Amino acid sequence: MAVNLVNVENVSKVYGTRALLDGVSLGVSEGDRIGVVGRNGDGKTTLIRMLAKLEEADTGRVTHSGGLRLGVLTQHDSLDPAATVRHEVIGDMADHEWAGNAKVRDVLTGLFGGLDLPGFPKGLDTVIGPLSGGERRRIALAKLLIEEQDLIVLDEPTNHLDVEGIAWLAQHLRDRRSALVCVTHDRWFLDQVCTRMWDVQRGDVYEYEGGYSDYVFARAERERIAATEEVKRQNLIRKELAWLRRGAPARTSKPRFRVEAANELIADVPPPRDSSELMKFASSRLGKTVFDLEDITVQAGPKVLLKHVTWQLGPGDRIGLVGVNGAGKTSLLRAMAAAARSEGEEQPAGGRINVGRTVKLAYLSQEVAELDPTWRVLEAVQRVRERVDLGKGREMTAGQLCETFGFNKEKQWTPVGDLSGGERRRLQLLRLLMDEPNVLFLDEPTNDLDIETLTQLEDVLDGWPGSMIVISHDRFFVERTTDRVFALLGDGTLRMLPRGIDEYLERRRQLEEAVAARSAAAAPKPATTEKSAADQRAAKKELQKIERQLDKISEKETKLHAQIAEHATDFAKVAGLDAQLRELAGEREELELRWLELAEDA
Repeated sequence: MAVNLVNVENVSKVYGTRALLDGVSLGVSEGDRIGVVGRNGDGKTTLIRMLAKLEEADTGRVTHSGGLRLGVLTQHDSLDPAATVRHEVIGDMADHEWAGNAKVRDVLTGLFGGLDLPGFPKGLDTVIGPLSGGERRRIALAKLLIEEQDLIVLDEPTNHLDVEGIAWLAQHLRDRRSALVCVTHDRWFLDQVCTRMWDVQRGDVYEYEGGYSDYVFARAERERIAATEEVKRQNLIRKELAWLRRGAPARTSKPRFRVEAANELIADVPPPRDSSELMKFASSRLGKTVFDLEDITVQAGPKVLLKHVTWQLGPGDRIGLVGVNGAGKTSLLRAMAAAARSEGEEQPAGGRINVGRTVKLAYLSQEVAELDPTWRVLEAVQRVRERVDLGKGREMTAGQLCETFGFNKEKQWTPVGDLSGGERRRLQLLRLLMDEPNVLFLDEPTNDLDIETLTQLEDVLDGWPGSMIVISHDRFFVERTTDRVFALLGDGTLRMLPRGIDEYLERRRQLEEAVAARSAAAAPKPATTEKSAADQRAAKKELQKIERQLDKISEKETKLHAQIAEHATDFAKVAGLDAQLRELAGEREELELRWLELAEDA
């Protein structure tokens, strides 16, 4: 039977006049991998902070099992700005210790792209202070993952990670024995990692078995039976349900919900969008030419990002653009946007970008545009336009579109200066769509948006008739809103990937393996000499000695495990014993490496 690690009993938390959590009782056991979802502001972060005892509950109590080893990643790190990456992540481990530790090597390679931390000016000896928020966050995550924990609590761990980093983190967390509680809006990640879901809604927390896909099915069924949600939200859930069942059938593991009841809900739901109809409409709005790129070269300062690229964005094309950080995704969009703004006057370093005469571009960049903080939300939208045509006969007023994006009538009168980062991002999107563009460039549109808002945005884009390029590390969003995926693989080219992001990850692996193979081939080969009989006898003798040492280490480890179990409630004692265990593991790894070397000579 799984050991209970954390108990949350009848916990409540009030901010001002609003009850974020009201009498919530939950538990986390060994082996649990729990995803936490819900609207921004509904209490997800508050719940996990109380779970980790970083914040006190107003009523109720949170109890941890004796000696619980807990690791927490918050949205704001506590790294020492004067320290180096080495000091924070590796600590006082000697180079041969951490380099010989498989877990340390895996974490550094997975989060930073290599043991030498490419991209950091001095590798492990880089001082943390001047680094960006994204780099600091990866350092904090690496520090946490290198340690051993019984429970890991993560708040938005995929922020600032690229597609490869997210795929690596998902695999790493699946392979760990630690229990996990994770807040994230990355639905692909939730499906890959989590076996249970907590849905935080209006002061309560609903529990579901399975990952995100399972949760969508089960929630749709619960809401159908309870009939508690308005018709519009039911339709949205049914639409997403249809996407999950038809668009990505292999997305979920063995379901733990009532499939028959869920299937009844989507029996009459059409595909998310009619691509051919949207293409016809887009052609009538845009004509034949949207963006034609002829033999272009894109640079960032002296660095060449793209070389001799010829490509076309046609009317109604919906393109997902993926690639490693620094490969030139944003630079490509900026070059295209500059050509559009200047009516073809501003061109890249080489080649030419031709822009259609009817193109009306809206570009959502990663930076949130500053607005007058005294404006009300509704006023900020109405200053663009009072009504908007979203295609397929869908016309909305500024107020109606505000409600679609989660700004209820009360929130529409909130000053812009009082909005959170996620709310400002939503407002920026709203203002772009209100201007009725026929070409959309979306650079990381999912940043700071909760899952419910993402679903609303996907619904709006389903019927939007125009050309679109999406850059996002949110795999689910890319697959859901686009029809084709192109990749910048870091070699200066732009390539179409018929199998989408799966193919991108495969190509990146192949590229890395090819680079490693070339490096190995180029490395100088040690001179081969015949081993004397005396050398072989010495090797066999040392082998036997190492085998005896390994046996002794195994005996010591068995005794230490028994002592840890005996003193499970004495945290200080367990911590000391665990340190001894880690030391023995390092000794074992060194001896095993030496044994392998000698085995070739003996």
